[in-house]
Amino acid sequence: MNNLLSLKEKLQAALDAIQTNKDGSPITDVQIDKTTAAEIAQLTAQLESCNPNPKPLLNAISLLEGNWQLQYSTAREIRSLVSLPLGLKLGQVYQVINVSNKQFFNIAFVQHYLGLLSGYVKVTASFEPAGEDSAPVPDKRINVYFDKRYLSIDKIIGINTPQLNPFKVVAANNPVGRVATLDITYLDRDCRIGRGGDGSLFVLKKSDGIVENTSLI
Repeated sequence: MNNLLSLKEKLQAALDAIQTNKDGSPITDVQIDKTTAAEIAQLTAQLESCNPNPKPLLNAISLLEGNWQLQYSTAREIRSLVSLPLGLKLGQVYQVINVSNKQFFNIAFVQHYLGLLSGYVKVTASFEPAGEDSAPVPDKRINVYFDKRYLSIDKIIGINTPQLNPFKVVAANNPVGRVATLDITYLDRDCRIGRGGDGSLFVLKKSDGIVENTSLI
């Protein structure tokens, strides 16, 4: 137990150290030097090896419920968000999970660096345990089915714009010829680590804050 707490503290300290702007936006491996990225990768792997819930879908699925804030990722889609055009910058990114309905959505808040506008991108999805055919990880892998993508502007120069919230709704893209998967490789009450089907890493912490516009549509 002491080793687990020590690893969590070391990982959180490493993540806090790279969060230089303190706005809560997630950091990706391409924004930091290779030595730091390697340190985070090593700490993450060590923490995964001490997972207190190695079969989360079997005996700890309730821990998935709620708001999770993304802290760090190596995923391509997150990397693309950190270099938005037109003066926009990425803010906090959340994943909000409803276990009973087997639904979740990802929401990324954005704003113009001059404060001209703010909004968000939201993607809704459903999930299910991958089943026995996902061996050797039948109790930690979920299949993910993306549904819709919402593009919203909630304020322009400080003025609420409900008519633009959302201003566009389109079908979300799913992988061609395969089902998207996510392995839950570490899970406790306030920390979660996941690995995408392409090996991409996601490190999240449980959030007690209220996320705006978080109803599942």
